Formats: sequence, structure tokens, C-alpha cells
Amino acid sequence: MQKIFILIFLIGFSSLLHAQDRRTIPLDLYLIIDGSSAMEDSRDEIAAWVNDHVIDRILMEGDRITIWTAGSAARVIHSAEISGDAEKQAIRDLLGAMDARGATADFSGAITDAASRLSADRSRLSHTMLITASAEGLRPAFTGSARHLFQWFRSEQFSRWQVLVVGPDIGARVRQAAAAYMASQR
Repeated sequence: MQKIFILIFLIGFSSLLHAQDRRTIPLDLYLIIDGSSAMEDSRDEIAAWVNDHVIDRILMEGDRITIWTAGSAARVIHSAEISGDAEKQAIRDLLGAMDARGATADFSGAITDAASRLSADRSRLSHTMLITASAEGLRPAFTGSARHLFQWFRSEQFSRWQVLVVGPDIGARVRQAAAAYMASQR
């Protein structure tokens, strides 16, 4: 029974990549972008996808976004609440100006920092989206101390890059939802 709830929750979780309906629950989006030299050839395509799919389709007024660049060291490059078109344009400008440097991408540091910021406020949705141009660059994150944070994720592949929507705290939420559902069936 719990596997059914996990499947249902993951379907809803992954729908953020294709959000069309307006939601009423505010979102805390943690966006981690590959900052290594591997993303140089894909930078414009990635920025266009983020502009279209994240900024224009997902983010709404009242949502919060924190953006990391995962270069040789992970660092937050932007954090704000969406208050209108000016904030969205500031994010577009930032993405257009991002540069890639370094041979490695510190996804472990970025995802660990993102997980530490997840909202305890259950009236808000919290999602982490990771964009990488190097599957090899993800290996340390999947095998290192942050590997437990990748227990639940959905991946969408593009020609030279991929997006992972990661649910570092999804296990606890699924267990809570399953327990509440089971209690209501008694």
C-alpha cells in the first residue's frame, strides 16, 4: 500500500516539470545549476529552458527561489521571493550572464545546502531542481555523503544536459501521508 502512495506522490512531484495549472500553495524552489566547464556548450539552451519552463510556467508571485552554481565550490548566486515581472527578469539576466569555470561541479555541497534550507512550513511546497551537463560530474554526489538526498528523484534528459527534480525530504512526507490516509480508513 505504501508503494502506491509513493508512486502517487512522485507523479505529483514530477509534474512540476510540466506545470500548467495555477496552484494555490506557494513554492520554495531550490535551483542548482552546473557551473563547471562541462555546461559551456549547453549554457544558452539551459537558460532558455529555465526561462520557459521554470520562470514562466512554474514560478508565481509569492514563491521563493534560491539558485546555486555548482562549480569547484557550490555557492548561492541568487535568493529572492517572486514579487512580479521585475524579479523574474532579474533571474533571466542572471542566467544569461552565468559563466562556466572549473573542471568539477560541487553538486554534493549544493544539494546538502539546499536540503538544510528545506522549509519546515508544510503550507509551502519545497522542491529541488538540479541541472547538469555532465553525468560524470554527478558521480561524487551519488556516491558521497550526500547520496541519501538522491533517494527520490526524477530525471529529464536533453541532448547534452539533464534536469533532476530531487525530493530530499519526500520519504518522510510520503510516510506521513500514508499514515494519515490509513488512519482515515479505520
